[in-house]
Amino acid sequence: MEALAIRLSQLDSHVEGAIRVVMFYDTLMRRRVDLPALARASAGLAECVAGIRLHSAGRAMRLSPDGREAATPARPASTRVPITLDEEEIGAVWLERPGPPGSLDEVLLDRLAIAAAAVVERYGPARTTMADPALVELVVSCDSDEAARARALRLLGFAAELPVRVAAVRSRLPLDQVAGLLCPDRPVKAAPLGDVGVILSTTMDPARFPAGVRAGIGAAASPDRSWREARTALRFATPRQPVVRYDGLGALALLAQVPQDAARDNSDVAAIARIAGNPADLETLDTYCATGSLRRAAERLHLHHSSVARRLEQIGRALGIELTEPTGLIRARLALTAWQLLDE
Repeated sequence: MEALAIRLSQLDSHVEGAIRVVMFYDTLMRRRVDLPALARASAGLAECVAGIRLHSAGRAMRLSPDGREAATPARPASTRVPITLDEEEIGAVWLERPGPPGSLDEVLLDRLAIAAAAVVERYGPARTTMADPALVELVVSCDSDEAARARALRLLGFAAELPVRVAAVRSRLPLDQVAGLLCPDRPVKAAPLGDVGVILSTTMDPARFPAGVRAGIGAAASPDRSWREARTALRFATPRQPVVRYDGLGALALLAQVPQDAARDNSDVAAIARIAGNPADLETLDTYCATGSLRRAAERLHLHHSSVARRLEQIGRALGIELTEPTGLIRARLALTAWQLLDE
């Protein structure tokens, strides 16, 4: 390896230097070195600090030209290249050259990124976000036995002692992008199952879901039960509340068990369906049911409370429900939620 470590400053030409850099990394890859060895060799070749960071690991390794961990504070990267695996960015490599970038720095980092991706793919589970749907289905299926589920989780990269959270997602954004934003520094896997995306993660913060995503988050410790809960919670997601936790539904979750034909035949649900053609009325009713207060509803709708009161009076007459009465408010909320759960 040392014989191939030609210093960049001694290369006679750009083409010759590029060939030597390619040969250098080809040799490292044939020898199946690990990531620290790659960083160490790259720092020696470039004569400056070289760094490697995997998003899943959550920390960076920085090696100096003498082969040791860089003792100096990290400086801005003079050149940086992403590490990609299966068309997904899983990390980055960079050089911290004090002066301007060297003529071969980009070539060096391109080959380092390729070598790093090969190491990640070779050792342990792939650190990409997107996973084999068959493995994910084994994890969340109620038909899987515990041994098969544990093996699938291990192959996906989840430690046996860590709990796994499950989310059901519908999104116009790519699923891997949603999962990456949801859990950037912890193990996370995603895969499409039918028309719904499933995300597995050791932690799940509802506030990290990006705009335009609807999601349901399961609460159970068992992934198969959590997946059922997540799909149920997803049914309750609305533009006003796009991310729903199953454990936050409480008794409302029981509405998901009502047969849809029975819900359609209910007079209150049928009345909601009749006013659904007027988006303004539907938004007013939804906001009022969510707040339980005329004034708070007016604040959210950016309308005068008297205007909201007139709208609610008209909506109440159309529904045949006295919305200002506690019982009427409960009826309206239950009917609105049951209508939202209908497939159409």
